[in-house]
Amino acid sequence: MTTIDWSELTHAYGSAEDIPGLFARLGGTEDDAVWQELWGSLCHQGSVYDASWAALPVLTDIALGRAPGGAIQAVTMAGLITTDPDEECRERYTHEIGQLLEVARVLRADPGQDAHTFVYLQMAVLAFEGDDGVWAEALERINAEEYDLECPECEEGLFVAFGSYGVFTSAGDYVSGAGKKATEGRTELIPATPDGLDGIGARLHGEALASGQTEVATALRYVFGKAACPSCEAVFTVSEEVEKQWI
Repeated sequence: MTTIDWSELTHAYGSAEDIPGLFARLGGTEDDAVWQELWGSLCHQGSVYDASWAALPVLTDIALGRAPGGAIQAVTMAGLITTDPDEECRERYTHEIGQLLEVARVLRADPGQDAHTFVYLQMAVLAFEGDDGVWAEALERINAEEYDLECPECEEGLFVAFGSYGVFTSAGDYVSGAGKKATEGRTELIPATPDGLDGIGARLHGEALASGQTEVATALRYVFGKAACPSCEAVFTVSEEVEKQWI
């Protein structure tokens, strides 16, 4: 950090001159609060700034244990940063991204990892690998247990849910119960069979199972399975609509 003029860089709130001081505070009892500040500044609502890329070597040191702060936080933050489509920055930090990928794979394979953290680590792996699809970002909705999509035929707004509220497609707000369709306008999801998965779906499902993440693997079968619109009855593949509609 000493070779970077952070005052010349920017993050979500302006000058990045405060970033070295935030990283220097890691390793104590206030780490959670410090990481919250770092996330807010360097990755505010998923946005990436020049200071975010500049922080990649620091995050790499933390991930490798050469600096205090916690490897999981460092890896997941770096993963989000590398979803930014800046090929020049990606080339500049190729070495760091390679090191981060190795750490992310090791952390992801930990059988004691909780499901939410596993999903974020899987997203980081895809980002470091240079995934040219949407799943380095869109996979996050696995943790939310739903995808918000439009029917490809009638363009009705739909919720595809696969969690604690059940497994279905809804044309209304199924959580608050607002609207008649929230309780009546539901159709069941048809999960993909493990043998029927291919491409990225087969990979994600297989890696979840290999890491002992059976709940994530089950959710992925619904995400890469079929849904039917409650309004027009059109049948579609959920993952295909995620890939088409994700922004």
